[in-house]
Amino acid sequence: MSENPYPDIPVRGASPVPNADDDQGFSALDRGIVWLGRKLSLIFALIVVISVYEIARRYLFDSPTLWVHETVTFLGASLFVFGGLYALATDKHVRVVLIYDAVSARTQRWLRIVHHLLGLAFCGMIVYASWFMAKDAVVAPWGAMRLETSGSAWNPPFPAYLKVIIFIAMIVLTLQFVLHLIRDLRASGEMPDV
Repeated sequence: MSENPYPDIPVRGASPVPNADDDQGFSALDRGIVWLGRKLSLIFALIVVISVYEIARRYLFDSPTLWVHETVTFLGASLFVFGGLYALATDKHVRVVLIYDAVSARTQRWLRIVHHLLGLAFCGMIVYASWFMAKDAVVAPWGAMRLETSGSAWNPPFPAYLKVIIFIAMIVLTLQFVLHLIRDLRASGEMPDV
C-alpha cells in the first residue's frame, strides 16, 4: 500500500500509527516508553561488562563472584519485561504480516482492534495473577513487610523486585492497549466502506 486512499484517516505508515521504521510511539505514554527504552537499553552494555568481569574472575583468577549471575539475570529479565511495552509502543509486536499486509487499510484497522481486545483480555488475566505474585513477594503470610529473596548464598531480593516490575509493567501495558483501542475505534468510525 503505497498511498493512503483516505488522507484524512491515518493508516499504517502515516501518523498517528507509527511507521514500522520509526520508533516514535503513538501517544504521550508510548513516546515516554520509547524515550525510557532508549535509556534502559544501555543496561545491556552493562550486562556485557559485568559478564566479562565474571568470566575474567572465574577463569583467569579462579575467584568467581556470588553476585554476577543473579544480577545479570535480574537486569536482563527486567529489560525483557520492559521490551513488551516498547514493542507495543513502537508497533513492532508480533503479527502475521502475511495476512495483515495483504488486506485493506480498513481490515488492518479491524485486525488491530481485535488484537487490542485480545491484548486487554490477556493483560487483565496477567494483572490479576501478577498482583498476587507481587503481594506475596513483598508481604509475609503473617502480614509483615519482607522481600522475597533468591535463597542463594548471596540471597538478594531480586525475585520480589522482578514480580513488582511485572505487575507495574502489566498495568502500563493495559493502559497502552486501551489507548491504542480508542485510537483505532475512533479511526474506524471515520473510515468509509471500501
